[in-house]
Amino acid sequence: MTNQPDATATITIRRAGPEDAHDVRTLLLELATHENSADAVHASLADWRRMLADPSVVVLLAVAAEQPLGYVSGTRQLNLWQGHDIFAMDDLYVRPQVRDRGIGGMLMAALAEHVRPDKSLITWGVNQDNDAGQRFYQRLGATLRTKMVAAWRPDAYTRYLQDRA
Repeated sequence: MTNQPDATATITIRRAGPEDAHDVRTLLLELATHENSADAVHASLADWRRMLADPSVVVLLAVAAEQPLGYVSGTRQLNLWQGHDIFAMDDLYVRPQVRDRGIGGMLMAALAEHVRPDKSLITWGVNQDNDAGQRFYQRLGATLRTKMVAAWRPDAYTRYLQDRA
């Protein structure tokens, strides 16, 4: 971020569109680098333009003085148990140099306002060692429960299918 807004700059939250693809991808790469998983990011700028044009993809940007400060992202997806869409939050990220200004809470409130008309359940994951994140989400009133996440990579399920043949 080259031009950091001063502490008095007005922060606005708005939905990102295809024209924001560069900023969203930059923020995502910052988050992935912070989590030591930048090598897992494969979505290109063109991919982000396409995704941000999809109505089921929601990215809300926090902006001040025309500079992106953070974002919350996720997708609407059908939940078979509930019989309707839920909102699966993917990321909440605020740039380190503007943390502790309430931006994370502003982003989460904007997300809640976004899904409130449908009364959608919002779900997300938080790492077990992310104590600060867990405290933040509990202050919002979120319920935290431990659950393992399984991931079946294409090479693993291909090998499984070949072994069964």
